[in-house]
Amino acid sequence: MLSKEDEVAVGKDEKEVRREDQDKINKFSRLHQRETLLEEELKGKAKDKEDLEEISNELELADEDEKIPYKIGDTFVMLPLDEVQELLSTSSSTIEDSVSAVEEKLSSVPTSLGDHCRQRGDVAPNDSPVEQEHDNEQKEQGPGMTSASQSDHRDGQPRYAQLDATDAQQRYQLEKADNAGSDPKKRPRVLSFPRGDPDNPYNWSTGRKIFVLFVGIVSVVNSTLGSSLSSGATEYLAVYWNITSQAQLVLPISLFLVGYVFGPIVFAPLSETYGRRVVLVWTFVLFTIFTMACAVAPNWPFFLVFRLLCGITASSPIAVVGGLYADIYDDPIARGRALAFFMGATTCGPVLSPIISGFLSMASWRWTFYAELIIAGISLIFLFSMPETYGPTILKRRAQKLRRETGDPEIFAPIELEKKGARQLITVTLTRPIRMVLFESIVLFTCLYLSIVYSIFYLYFEAYPLVFEGLYRFNSGTAGLPFLAIGVGAFVATGMFMYWDTILMRAKKANAPWAGIEEYRRLPLACMGAPLFVVALFWLGWTANTDIHWIVPTLSGIPFGMAFLLVFMALLNYITDAYEVFAASAMAATSACRSIFGAVLPLAARPMYNTLGIAWASSLLGFLSLGMCAIPFAFIKYGDRIRANSKFCQELRAKKEEYLKEREQNRSLSSSQGQDPQQHEKEAEV
Repeated sequence: MLSKEDEVAVGKDEKEVRREDQDKINKFSRLHQRETLLEEELKGKAKDKEDLEEISNELELADEDEKIPYKIGDTFVMLPLDEVQELLSTSSSTIEDSVSAVEEKLSSVPTSLGDHCRQRGDVAPNDSPVEQEHDNEQKEQGPGMTSASQSDHRDGQPRYAQLDATDAQQRYQLEKADNAGSDPKKRPRVLSFPRGDPDNPYNWSTGRKIFVLFVGIVSVVNSTLGSSLSSGATEYLAVYWNITSQAQLVLPISLFLVGYVFGPIVFAPLSETYGRRVVLVWTFVLFTIFTMACAVAPNWPFFLVFRLLCGITASSPIAVVGGLYADIYDDPIARGRALAFFMGATTCGPVLSPIISGFLSMASWRWTFYAELIIAGISLIFLFSMPETYGPTILKRRAQKLRRETGDPEIFAPIELEKKGARQLITVTLTRPIRMVLFESIVLFTCLYLSIVYSIFYLYFEAYPLVFEGLYRFNSGTAGLPFLAIGVGAFVATGMFMYWDTILMRAKKANAPWAGIEEYRRLPLACMGAPLFVVALFWLGWTANTDIHWIVPTLSGIPFGMAFLLVFMALLNYITDAYEVFAASAMAATSACRSIFGAVLPLAARPMYNTLGIAWASSLLGFLSLGMCAIPFAFIKYGDRIRANSKFCQELRAKKEEYLKEREQNRSLSSSQGQDPQQHEKEAEV
């Protein structure tokens, strides 16, 4: 039997042994954690290497002139194939160096484990701490120990060791979860369309693209048809609701055009977040509902409110369809021709609506809007059948599906990595267009000229009834027929645009010097259209006389339609080419300005024509247009200097220079050694 002193000594020895065992387990756990982390890092590096090899193999099948999506910082850009291959080569070299470094670190861990075990003298490197302690127990207790005695012994020292090991493992798992963002396997995998992907709208069949082209035209025709639908029913609306104010009778068209201001501000960015189809379909559904509301409006104020709501929802195709065609046509020639059809369609709607409303209003003004309701209802069938065309949204849905199926939360589409939110929307969509109008000469004068042309176009819906109903005694139905001449002119202008596009392509292939000058690509069309616009206005004003046959002023609509479309197509294409990444903001500025002018100027149409007479009122508009028609000629002569002094163009050049500088850094990196992996990851990720 032990004395009290001996029992105290044994207790101290037992506590010391426990402390030593706990220290042993903690050290072993840290080494084990390090080994596990290095193994995970090595697997991640190997996966990155495999991904790069797969991408390199895919790029070998790409055409030399094909653009490849590449991420620089937080921005995705389209780069030439040879530059992407060079950057991938640099990435591969860096990953190989990283793999070698990790393998070297990993090889040293088993040695450290073995050294630690040999220093302790009781844990083998290939055994777990708990198993080794169990073996040590058996050695100390001898072969005669029963299972009961083993169980009693586990209530002592080994149980502490087991609990310590469990706690260490739990802490390791907690730290691993906290640091999951730094795990190489958890880095975002950004999806892109591989070559020949059938889901890529660029690779769709010709028939499918033609269907999208048709649906876009149908939606635009509905939108513009509604804009001037009330022009032929003005007289009947005045009688039905006893409206005597001429200013109020212009409001159904003006309020509709006020709604057009919302298109580029609201629906364009929504289509770039949720996709083209969902925005087009649901705004068109609302447009159909509000058209029906116009048809059954109980009073004049409600009718005007519904016209405003119709204009807001009808502005969606105007803002979105251009992007719709850019989604499916990567070839500039095909895309330009599709946009020419789009611009032509924007002219057809306003030309047809006075004819429809003029004849149907003789039965009832409500039938004018019932007819539009029927057309919109039929058009909805085609819109519901249209597929999504916006590539980033298609990739987003693919990423969402892969995240659900694989359980990997780090699969993303490029659009999901972009910064979104109210602040971004205000900064990009609202502030920038306003600043461009105020401080960019090209945008300012383009907005001014297009606003005058656009407002005169809608002013014609007040002027033509005065000419053909007032002078030539046409009824409300036949008074709309002269608008067909404007449609003929727009059709001719579309053909001219396509022919000019062919000339431009030939000049580029022949390396003609003028084909490389920004101002000579589209502005010559505006230089042809601007004088025609002036001629058409004087033609109408000075031939609208009872002594002259009605066909003469009617034919003035042909040069008017040609000029309207040529000026629009040329200037809109010019600012798109000049401002590149800022083109959306420039387009938003022009669209908002012309819609405001189009809503306001027609309010002065009847007072102006009644005061000055048809000849001098048209001449006043002609002189105004004559001053404006100098704008495209001035752009051709001074456009390059204006762009050189433009803050936005300077910023654009700075971005290009920044990209070129970064590309040079990547090139020099390929010849250097030991690049920082975090810096490399920040610079480029495919």
